[in-house]
Formats: sequence, structure tokens, C-alpha cells
Amino acid sequence: MKADFSLYTTEYISGVMSLRKPQKKSLEILHKILNNIELKKGMKLQPALDTIRKLYPTCTDFERDFMSMTFSLATGVGKTRLMGAFIAYLYTQHNIRNFFVVAPNTTIYNKLCRDLNDSNSPKYVFRGLSCFVNAPQVITGEDYRSKPISFFQSEVRIFVFNIGKFDREDANMKKVNEYYGDSFFGTLAKLSDLVMIMDESHHYHGEKGEQALNELHPLFGIELTATPLMTKKKNGKQIPFKNVVYEYPLSQAIADGYTRTPYAVTRSDVDFYNFGDEQIDKLMLQDGIFCHERIRQKLQVYAVNNNKPVVKPFVLVVCKNTAHAKWVEEYIKSDNFCKEAYKRKVVVVHSKQGNTESEANTKMLLEVEKSDNPVEIVIHVDKLKEGWDVNNLYTIIPLRTATSKILREQMVGRGLRLPYGERTGDKDIDSVMLTAHDKFQDILSEAQKGDSIFKAGNVIKVEEIEPEEISEPQLAFELEEESDEILTSAYETTGIERSEQADTALQIIQ
Repeated sequence: MKADFSLYTTEYISGVMSLRKPQKKSLEILHKILNNIELKKGMKLQPALDTIRKLYPTCTDFERDFMSMTFSLATGVGKTRLMGAFIAYLYTQHNIRNFFVVAPNTTIYNKLCRDLNDSNSPKYVFRGLSCFVNAPQVITGEDYRSKPISFFQSEVRIFVFNIGKFDREDANMKKVNEYYGDSFFGTLAKLSDLVMIMDESHHYHGEKGEQALNELHPLFGIELTATPLMTKKKNGKQIPFKNVVYEYPLSQAIADGYTRTPYAVTRSDVDFYNFGDEQIDKLMLQDGIFCHERIRQKLQVYAVNNNKPVVKPFVLVVCKNTAHAKWVEEYIKSDNFCKEAYKRKVVVVHSKQGNTESEANTKMLLEVEKSDNPVEIVIHVDKLKEGWDVNNLYTIIPLRTATSKILREQMVGRGLRLPYGERTGDKDIDSVMLTAHDKFQDILSEAQKGDSIFKAGNVIKVEEIEPEEISEPQLAFELEEESDEILTSAYETTGIERSEQADTALQIIQ
């Protein structure tokens, strides 16, 4: 007997999953589109495109051999959570049971496998939903060869793959498998209800990626990205997607309070035209560490005063190449930088490291949120722009890197997640600092624009920052000590016998 899922409206799913405004809007848009189109594998695309274009004029071309729609949501809003809402909706309202989720790299692939499969994870996307008799079964690039699809005992199957697993002609999943009498890739392509969900979809607009996805012949595709732009290999020109049905920019996410607020940190008391590259680098590193130590202090005080867990902040240093990263690492570990205070608190991550070194550093990186992890400075070369979700990045130092508006948003995006899940109301705790010494005028000009992630008041001059007077989390202790002295005096004056009830009464009188 077919289950009754009439309760699972977009409103109900949004409520049960506590979807944010842009997530809820995205779900409503998908619902509206599918209610106006007759879904069928191999359907004619032009009539479907005409229908969607009337509803959402920004969608002028699917850009693939199947119907594909992009939802462009800012970093930090919750694209993976939305992915779970889409799957729940499509299963309960359209009886779709097979989903192919594409990841652009290993970091995002591992994250998706965990968030879609680990019910013990705080980021499990199906938490709160009871529409699945058995939890959706996740089949990954590691275990798909062990048994045929018919053996998967679940109403919903989610196939999670890194694009590198199938965008080559010799990919294993394209080879004939004894279980199927066909390749795993070919078996998936024959499914009548396969929906493709492309995470960070701007990675799949290259020739190989496009061809591989087209060959899976999905029922339709959903694309999720914060940067709906395709980069041309020949000239590096960025071209906007033509299949966007909804866009929620980072500037709006910041304004709506779903992220921390970014501040550009610069100097106006220095003539950078007279500085060499190394001098600017050193000054930006020193000013970045000043911001880091200031926020570390504030986070400790905030945690003590508000009975919250302590958040250990760290700094992200962005370098132009591996040689530059090596120089930065040596400088930070030298006696010339904070008297070697960070010598054992720095980790370097880039693509040219050996397997052992890379594995050890990546482990440190993935655990950087833990309070017992010593890392406070992460140095990287163009490797952590996306897919790396942390909530304790508070200072970003881009050294001699291209800082276009898009790259700035990608870098800042790594430090926008709220460590306590929501804004605290404390300006410093709800912020992230981006040093921009040599880009001062660019940031000021950008801050005047409506779609900027920076506002005119969010440009801070280092020389105007007052040193923090409170040292370490002493404030609460000092207040408790002062309060205890007052209570002791009150008991001596009144002659009342000391007790918890008397403590409370005398504190009220105070």
C-alpha cells in the first residue's frame, strides 16, 4: 500500500526542517516549476524551457542535454540542507526514489557522504523527517561495486560521486560489472526517475564534465552554487549561467543575519607605493595577528560571561604559490614574528605536498574547530575556496593574490558561518576580518555598491583599533570576586548567617 504523503507540502517540509527563508523559497520554486511541467524521461526540452522562462525569466537555456535548473545561494546559507529538503519533497510528492549527487572534489565528496548518511552528525540533512521508513541509503564511489542496485533495501537511494570517478573514458564505473551485465554508469542511465543534484555546479560546465553528466540521461537536474559563472579556458572570461531560476546573493545573506559580517581591515597611515612586496606581506601578517589575538581574547571572555563553549579562532593566510607559502611559513616560525609564539601553531596546505605530509596537514585542518587542536594559522595556495565548512575562521590575510569581487566573496565565504548557530548581538563575535592593505581604494569603491558584501562602515583602519584592555577570560572572574567581597561585607554588617537563600536575597538587594 502506497504511503500517504499529503502532509508533506513545501510549507510542512520547511517547518519540520527549519529551513531558512532562501531555502524555503528555493523549495517553493521547484514545486511551482514541477507543477507546470509534465515530468518524463527524454521529454522535449524546448516546451519545458518556454514554461520555466515565463515563470522565471532569468532561465533562458538549460545548457545541458536535459532539463537543468540552478539555485544560486550564498555560502553559509545551507545548500546541503536544501539538498535534503529537495530529496524529501521529490520523494513524497513525485515518487522519485533515485538521486545522483555530484561533488567536484574529495573534500566536498566526503562532506556530502557524511551529511547525507551519518544520522549521528549534527549536520545530518534528514533530521526531523519521518517520511522514510528506512533512512535513504547512500551509495558512494567506494561501495557501489559490492552489490547490485536491486539489493539496496531502501525507498530512496542516493548515489554520491566525485566527478573524477566518471568523467574519464576509462572510469571503473563505466566498465561492465558482473552484477548488472552492464556498467554501473549504464545501469544508472537507464533509471527512469534519476534526478541529478550538482553541488558547486560551476565546476561541471567544462567539456568533459558536461559530456559525462549528459550521458547519465537524468530525468532532470538541480544545480547548487554560490557563483553561477562559467570560466572560459581560452581567455579566462566569466560568463553567467543561463539556467538560474533563483539567486540569493551573499550581500543579502549578510543583511538578513544568516552569516557573520565581513570587515575590511586596512591602513591609511602608510604609503604602500614605497613598500616592497615582502614589506607589505609582513605588515599584513602582523596586523592580521593583531586582529586574531584581539578576537581570541574576546571569544574567551564572551564564552565565560555567557556560559558558552569557547570558540578557538584561527587565521587563514592565502598565498600566490607554493614558494610564497614556504616563505610565509618560515617567517611566521621565525623569531622575528611574535617571538616564535606561532612556531608550532601553523599548518600549510597545498596540492604539491607529498602524501604523508598532505594527509597529516589535512587531518589537522579538518579538526581545526576542536579546542585541543593547536593550529591557529592555516597557510594555503588556492585550495580552500569552497567545500571546507568551519565556524571558527575569524581572520583572512590574502597576500599578493588576485582579489576580484568574486574571489573576495569566495575567500570571505570561508569565515562567515556562525559558531553559535545564530548571531550573538556582539559585533566582534559576529564578524570576520579580511586584511586589504594594498586594496584599500578598491574596497572603498566596492563598499558603495548595493551588492557589495562590504558596507561603507565596514572598512576598519588598523591604526584606529583600540587595544583590548581585558586580558583573557578574567572579566567574569573579577566580577564574581567583586560580588563575593560585597556579599561578605553585607553579612558582616547585617550579622545574617550565610546560606544560598541569603546569598540570593542580598544579591537582589544589591
